[in-house]
Amino acid sequence: MANNRQAKKRIRQTATRTLINGARRSRVRSFVRHVEDAIAKGDRAAALEALKAVEPELMRGAQKGALNKRAASRKVSRLTLRVNSLGA
Repeated sequence: MANNRQAKKRIRQTATRTLINGARRSRVRSFVRHVEDAIAKGDRAAALEALKAVEPELMRGAQKGALNKRAASRKVSRLTLRVNSLGA
């Protein structure tokens, strides 16, 4: 248990960050799901639109510390490959 003011403040800050990061990760997952749904339907136009929306969300999540930077880049790369494989 926290015994001093700094430790108590750190606990409060950690709780706040946990809530914010959880919401951000959830938002990113929702955006990724939109891309995957469009890929599953084979709708290239919708997949491209969803990919344009998910990329900044992933990078913002990485920048804010909710996701690992390399994991976000890897996810963007793999989604891009999958969308491009749908063909023109």
